[in-house]
Amino acid sequence: MRNMFSAQPLVFSALSIALAFGTVTAHAEPEAAAEEPHAIKIKLPDPASQLPLEELRRFTEVFDRIKKTYVEEVDDATLLNNAIRGMLSGLDPHSAYLEPTAFDDLQESTTGEFGGLGIEVGMENGFVKVISPIDDTPASKAGIEAGDVIIRLDEHPVKGMTLEEAVNIMRGKPGTDIVLTIVREGDNNPREITVTRDIIQVTSVKTRLVAPSIGYIRITQFQAKTGDDFSKGLDKLKQENETPLEGLVIDLRNNPGGVLQAAVAVADSLLDSGLIVYTEGRIKSSQLRFSATSGDETGGVPIVVLINGGSASASEILSGALQDHHRAVIMGTDSFGKGSVQTVMPLNEEYGLKMTTARYYTPSGRSIQALGITPDITVKRAKLTELQSQEYFKEADLARHLENDASPQDSETGTGRMADTEGSPADSNEEILARDFQLREAVSLLKGLVIYQNRAAKTKIVTEADSAVATTPTTAE
Repeated sequence: MRNMFSAQPLVFSALSIALAFGTVTAHAEPEAAAEEPHAIKIKLPDPASQLPLEELRRFTEVFDRIKKTYVEEVDDATLLNNAIRGMLSGLDPHSAYLEPTAFDDLQESTTGEFGGLGIEVGMENGFVKVISPIDDTPASKAGIEAGDVIIRLDEHPVKGMTLEEAVNIMRGKPGTDIVLTIVREGDNNPREITVTRDIIQVTSVKTRLVAPSIGYIRITQFQAKTGDDFSKGLDKLKQENETPLEGLVIDLRNNPGGVLQAAVAVADSLLDSGLIVYTEGRIKSSQLRFSATSGDETGGVPIVVLINGGSASASEILSGALQDHHRAVIMGTDSFGKGSVQTVMPLNEEYGLKMTTARYYTPSGRSIQALGITPDITVKRAKLTELQSQEYFKEADLARHLENDASPQDSETGTGRMADTEGSPADSNEEILARDFQLREAVSLLKGLVIYQNRAAKTKIVTEADSAVATTPTTAE
């Protein structure tokens, strides 16, 4: 029996494809025209140099065998859609074929409201890996952590699923439960965690004063309005503190990224000038540069940025820019390492491609891809336990000790302490810092930097005053 996909018909198919894409060139040959005035010869390019004929032949043969011998009948559209998905998924973990529901999902994730569990996920070795849980969502409340590998969704094994199929199972009606079977580093056996689905409303920026004159801004995800929300958060902290801030903690832990322009806007509000990030790709539209405009909204106060393995993409752009410009101390653990740019290319009103088109680079030219941001100070998660120690015998306990003639300073006004009343912000801060060792270390570092800067400023004033006295001319009478 003759093979319906023999070489000769395939050559003509290849020529048809070339003609459809406009790659065939035709021109009249003058010499031939001189010999035969009424004949025009068309010179076509060699199909073998334009299209991979052997690979196309193999593709059509596989397509034909599936059509004829697969256990169930499969229509052409399904096979071709599967082929397109395979082409994109085989490139890298972030390129994908966007079918109608995927467009809706993409829009939901950037506007900040969607249904589900509240986790950012990716594929790794055929399983779903948690990049980071989003703050105040069912996943974070249930105890899901960055780095968890999901191997089963209810009774469905994840192995063999596409990421889209896994996400569709995790989504569902608010109030319904799903059991995630996960593998966590350090555990001997998988653990099952029940998560109750809910409507996810992500607040991208949260603020509070964690210590006198030290502000804390948590960015959970970079959305379209995150840049504006960050500036509003700074203003709110200044109003609550009633005096200028002396230090700022920016928490990017478990922030999976988001909108590039939002990260650029936040960096711009903290830098006076200079490059923030640039991208390089094969097409001109993927070669971009973003630079800061004049004006640091914090007034140049010391900044500590917290990152961890769940900090990805836009989080790494922000922390990398601040690190390269020596504008902040980066503290925590190595970030995720997603240094690639994805571009959404519509095919029609319902379908599109999300394709990796460029790589991110920090101002100094570092590529984030697969390396991430290395913190200036590595601080791992830990539990702090205070040791009970005996009370020491002090000078004030000695009989007939000399009194200090300085007037005692009011403990609540002179030192800037917040009132230690039940349910006060001070109590809440103490509880937060006791639970969060990394944040505690960030605040301690900022306090040290503030003390150092204040002493340096006082020394400068005294030195200038002494210099002025020494140079003042005197007259003898």
